[in-house]
Amino acid sequence: MQYKKINNLLGWLCLIIASSTYILTLEPSVSFWDCGEFISCAYRLQIAHQPGYPVFAMLGKMFSLLSLGDSTKVAYFMNMGSAIASGVTIMFLFWTITALAKKMLLSKPDDPVHTSNLIVIMGAGLVGALAFTYTDTFWFSAVETIVFALSSMCTAIVFWAILKWDAQADEPRSDRWLIFIAYIMGLSIGIHLLNLLTIPAIAMVYFFRRSKKITVKNGIRAFLTGVAILGFVQYGIRGYTVKLAAYFDLFFVNSLGLGFGTGAFFFISLLIAAIVWGILYSIRNKKPKLNLALLCIAFIYFGYGSFAYIPIRAAADPHLNNSHPDNAFTLYGYLNRVQYGENPLLSGPYFDSKIIEQKEGEVIYRKGKTQYENAGRKIDPVYDRTTFLPRMYSTSPQDVQFYKSWLQMPEDKSPTFIDNLQWMLSWQMSQMYWRYFLWNFVGRYNDSDGQTDPAGIDGNWTSGLFDSSKNLPKSVIGGITYTPLYAAPLILGLIGVFYHVKRKKKDALVIFLLFLFTGLAIVLYVNQPSIQPRERDYSYVGSFYAFAIWIGLGVLALAELIRKVIHAKAAAIASTVIGLLMAPVLLAAKEWKSHDRSTKWVARDMAFDYLISCPANAILFTYGDNDTYPLWYAQEVEGIRPDVRIVNLSLLGTEWYIRQMQKRMNQSAPLPITMPYDKYKEGIRDAIPYSDQKITGSVELKEVFDFITSDQKQIMLEYQNGEYTNYLPTKNFKITINPDEVIKNGVIAPDRKNQLAKIMEWQFSPNYITKDNLAMLDILAHNDWKRPICFTITMNNENFIGLQPYLYKEGFIYHLIPLEKDNKIQNQLSKTNPMIMYDNIMNKFEFGNFKNARYLDQQSRSAYYPVMTSTFIDLIQGLIQEGHHDLALKALHKYDQEMPEVIFYFDFAGQKLFLAELAFQLNDIPLGNKLLNTVNESVKDQLDYNYHLYTQNKSKVDTREIQLGLQLLNAMVDLTKKDKQNVLSGKLQTELNDYMKKFGN
Repeated sequence: MQYKKINNLLGWLCLIIASSTYILTLEPSVSFWDCGEFISCAYRLQIAHQPGYPVFAMLGKMFSLLSLGDSTKVAYFMNMGSAIASGVTIMFLFWTITALAKKMLLSKPDDPVHTSNLIVIMGAGLVGALAFTYTDTFWFSAVETIVFALSSMCTAIVFWAILKWDAQADEPRSDRWLIFIAYIMGLSIGIHLLNLLTIPAIAMVYFFRRSKKITVKNGIRAFLTGVAILGFVQYGIRGYTVKLAAYFDLFFVNSLGLGFGTGAFFFISLLIAAIVWGILYSIRNKKPKLNLALLCIAFIYFGYGSFAYIPIRAAADPHLNNSHPDNAFTLYGYLNRVQYGENPLLSGPYFDSKIIEQKEGEVIYRKGKTQYENAGRKIDPVYDRTTFLPRMYSTSPQDVQFYKSWLQMPEDKSPTFIDNLQWMLSWQMSQMYWRYFLWNFVGRYNDSDGQTDPAGIDGNWTSGLFDSSKNLPKSVIGGITYTPLYAAPLILGLIGVFYHVKRKKKDALVIFLLFLFTGLAIVLYVNQPSIQPRERDYSYVGSFYAFAIWIGLGVLALAELIRKVIHAKAAAIASTVIGLLMAPVLLAAKEWKSHDRSTKWVARDMAFDYLISCPANAILFTYGDNDTYPLWYAQEVEGIRPDVRIVNLSLLGTEWYIRQMQKRMNQSAPLPITMPYDKYKEGIRDAIPYSDQKITGSVELKEVFDFITSDQKQIMLEYQNGEYTNYLPTKNFKITINPDEVIKNGVIAPDRKNQLAKIMEWQFSPNYITKDNLAMLDILAHNDWKRPICFTITMNNENFIGLQPYLYKEGFIYHLIPLEKDNKIQNQLSKTNPMIMYDNIMNKFEFGNFKNARYLDQQSRSAYYPVMTSTFIDLIQGLIQEGHHDLALKALHKYDQEMPEVIFYFDFAGQKLFLAELAFQLNDIPLGNKLLNTVNESVKDQLDYNYHLYTQNKSKVDTREIQLGLQLLNAMVDLTKKDKQNVLSGKLQTELNDYMKKFGN
């Protein structure tokens, strides 16, 4: 009784400690990446991106209600939901470790727990659970609205539950724990699929407990059975249930003439009846294993039934309705992430393999007015060269270049299977898994992206034990994300591994399978093609969870060792104290500063600045996740600028999204997309090829648009197989400008009428018009300047489709304005509409508490900081060009007031230097000197580090950084000479001469 009571109380204590930690360090509003979408979709019960997160959305909605109607607090309380779920994870981790520790120390489950054993068991639980509390990856997800917090909770619950079953397996009705696990797994599918990866480990627990004959052969069979069950749940229950429902629906709708959904409903009813009959059959015929299997399947379906949310809410047509999965076929594609394509797993091509044949796959069905329609067939390419375990398969030029660079392959060399394996081991496994593992248990230099450089500082791991001899830059060792852990958690965990194997090989194998399947198995399954948009360590949190179990069990090993010197009770206390100091205390002390997001508002304010920069009723084209998801949050949750229509170009290439854009949203009228659905539905005009017809001059955009959307076969290209397709006859477009119309719609002020172009001409560069291009051209052709057209300033150049000469910066957006082109301007995207931009930035912008925030994530530093800096530079230059020197100086002071002096990345030092030059130009010498000193300190810091490398091994030196540093020093010398800052100039010249001598220049 004492053991149980203490175990329960300490488990709850772990929950309180962990949840308190996460609530104290919560991000108070939206974070970058998927968080904005998740918050928006949960708040209004909308449809997020594939494969859907219905349970997550419903739980998020529950936490959002704690805001009591204050929309600015919704994100905070949903973030708190992640914090509490993460605290629950820690509680169940504690109970998992104590259960395993108890099995190791007691001969029988019912043996009395003596004081020394009680102390060391609880100590093991505290050390392992609290160590995981403060690990980098888990903590990061615990303070924002993301699926991984709840997913980890499900993993913790099911693994704890299988140990509960293991302890009670000989008791009547113990199998209820297995049914409970099945239900949690079903629910977890509606959060994230990672939880399913615990199945092989759970299968081995079952095998070791119930098998009468434990042999290697039987063990392999049990393991393969576990893998088969994983495949059955993932592909059979989760995937083919919906696929079969879709084909039933196809028959009922197209053959029997019934309504959409009738066939799917019939199939589900049939499935339920079959499971119920099977359960009754197993009871009547006394088949307990069949009964258990069918009950588990039934309860998985009970949990999986949460996905009914998806078609129900899709049919309601909310604002965010990704893929519009209101029918079984679309739902199947949605659940299986068809939109993202498939990576080859066991067999596939090399990156230089040639397609020698294309085979037609299964029919693609789309929902028509009264029936399902044939939208074509999947095309399965046949390659001239394939390999087992294809890892280097992407044909993207960027990926191909990275493959060759990483493996140092000659340009003309074809990859071999050895190259393939080398890539898998060195990049996919080492760089994109083991590096993350070492972050959490050894330490790291900083949280910069380090995918591309295995030897550099940025994003790399370090124990910190030998860093004093490396002469590291102050920007690194003084940074808040420098977290040396001296490898202490790793050492304690490895001690736990060896001790676990020594004492309980079977249990150690179970934990190893959990570690493997939630780590390296994911690496193999996902098969990342090349550089990712961001670091992916969050995918492997289950693996780090497993290692935390071993950290806890390491306390038992320490106790046994210390017990040789002192008595058992003192050894138990000593080992617990040592374990606490080696892992949770050290981790908390080092990691806290780099996870305290309580003062950061960057993502929310960046979204606000995008939207507030837009004119009234604007159409705002965005592209990436961070250009879009925080903006969705700002509109859908806080109601900021509901008149602006956000158009994500990465989604505009889909028929469902174009259709949504033709509807009203918030206070935004439908977009001027004139195409009827039949002209752009799936399989129609997915890509329109360019065929040069030698047309002289530019062609009116409306004429081009009418031509490429015409259904008249006589003006289409005919292929050899008899099919017809539209084509683009010219890349030279124009829109004739009606000045009165432009002024009437407020695009420019009347006094600028003489600056208007008579014809807005531009060149479309791609060789295909994709569906997103088609929709954009429709908008441009038929908007008639009634609504402002804007683009986010972080968009890639190709997304502007050649409109750069007519884009003017007005804050965080470019506004399309048909003024006369100025071909003398080298950087067309530096043009500003200075007075509007000044008002937006000086009077409307919010700055995310950037200068005073205790912690800023990598995205804030690498995206917001340089974007804000370049925006101020363009504004100040624009104001100077128009003679507003007083306003330019005010803008410069505003930047200095709101943005920190520090240079986060050396590449951005040039921006600060340019600001110093502007300060001198505006006669603010003190500010100019301050900015120069900031640049100078950064340059010296980096050059000193490079000189240290230079003296050790010249091949390790980044010559580009050296050249950049010397160029910056030289530019500072010239600038200070020009502005007669003789003392500073002399100092800088001396430094330049010294470094030139050091580097042999």
